[in-house]
Amino acid sequence: MTQINNATILILATNGFEQSELEKPLTDLRAKGATVHVSTPDGNDIKGWDTDDWGNTVPADLALADVDIHTYDAIVLPGGQINPDLLRVNKDAVKMIRDFADAGKVVAAVCHAPWLLIEAGIIEGRKATSYASISTDMKNAGALWEDSEVVADQGIVTSRQPGDLDAFVAKIVEEIEEGKHERKAA
Repeated sequence: MTQINNATILILATNGFEQSELEKPLTDLRAKGATVHVSTPDGNDIKGWDTDDWGNTVPADLALADVDIHTYDAIVLPGGQINPDLLRVNKDAVKMIRDFADAGKVVAAVCHAPWLLIEAGIIEGRKATSYASISTDMKNAGALWEDSEVVADQGIVTSRQPGDLDAFVAKIVEEIEEGKHERKAA
């Protein structure tokens, strides 16, 4: 079991992430003592989307190619429409998400980011939630979808929207502190 103040967490994102869905987990998890790194496909800083226009720039700590998943306890995937849509066609990003899941690490996705769980093939047969507009995508991928602020199934954590971020972060902490998650095949 890893206490949150000893945890190392990766946030994977690219341009167009929903501002609050990256910044709140980043800030809150760091405030709890976790080491949190932001990875982007090319290692360059990324710009968020804030309500109806471009938002803040977030500095990248490392490129996707430089991530060693063995050094992390969890991966957090912020939503927005643009960010996960771009990442789900990036084979390396999808493989890394699958590798986190295969290693029993916490995989957390909010809003539209569960699209990445679909693409990684890790959501079938699991309880999950997402932004309402992709609930059909989730169900078609075999998720046991429910309209709840946060859902955890064997260390895979999902939430619906920015209003659920407090519950999302709290569940990430809980799942990390539970330790490695043995998962049945999805």
